[in-house]
Amino acid sequence: MTVETDNAALQAQVSRSSFYAAMRIMPKAEREAMFAIYKFCRLVDDIADDGTRARPQRARELDVWRSDLAALYDGRPAGHAAFLAQPVHAFGLRQADFLAVIDGMDMDVAEDIRAPDLATLDLYCDRVACAVGRLSTRIFGMEEKPGLELAHELGRALQLTNILRDLDEDAGMGRLYLPEELLRQAGIATTDPNVAIGDPRVDGACRALAERALGHFAAADRLLRSRPHGRLLAPKMMEAVYRAMLTDMLARGWAPPRQRVRIAKPRLLWIVLRCILLG
Repeated sequence: MTVETDNAALQAQVSRSSFYAAMRIMPKAEREAMFAIYKFCRLVDDIADDGTRARPQRARELDVWRSDLAALYDGRPAGHAAFLAQPVHAFGLRQADFLAVIDGMDMDVAEDIRAPDLATLDLYCDRVACAVGRLSTRIFGMEEKPGLELAHELGRALQLTNILRDLDEDAGMGRLYLPEELLRQAGIATTDPNVAIGDPRVDGACRALAERALGHFAAADRLLRSRPHGRLLAPKMMEAVYRAMLTDMLARGWAPPRQRVRIAKPRLLWIVLRCILLG
């Protein structure tokens, strides 16, 4: 696959994602930097999710990314990571945050995550979502303290919402991200993904996790309403879209059979317009 074809495929993925509208309204330099981060995340996530290849091979491929990032930050030829050079230099993106994303993908490569304890789930969320938030808030031009706080709260809110949306898809890959403590509180002792999500009592575990997500959304909203410095329309839009998604899931519940919740395009456009008008 050529670089041009690869980029075109990634552009198509972006256009189908909830991030697309938020990225489109950003200035050109920021938009291109965000696309580079999205591309990095998709490439390493594809390694983690490729069940056709052995785990040791996928772990080695993630190690290549670590080496290429080290080369990039050392000023040497950066291999796969070369496309990150411009946003890294323009926005001061930190190597540690890229490495944290890879460490999160490595958690999926090492073994299929099944009913992790809450501490492990929180670490996973910090790596695969909040680290992306830490990169993004630098592109948004936020100051250090509010940027880190927003990444912490909104990153967790978005990732927990993804987990609640993707129960069946994740189970198809042998994964179950619902935490052990909440499953046990709901009366579910198994860690088998399909058995757990096939149990009607899974609704209770999901609602408990949704409450945690709502707490993170509320904290992110309080921060955004305090109007910290930065270009905040994109994170406001992401918060609004994902909160709407979570609200829909709470209304439907998670007892099987489930349908994957999606935000229809007219509603998405209304959410975007509302965020623009309210500022």
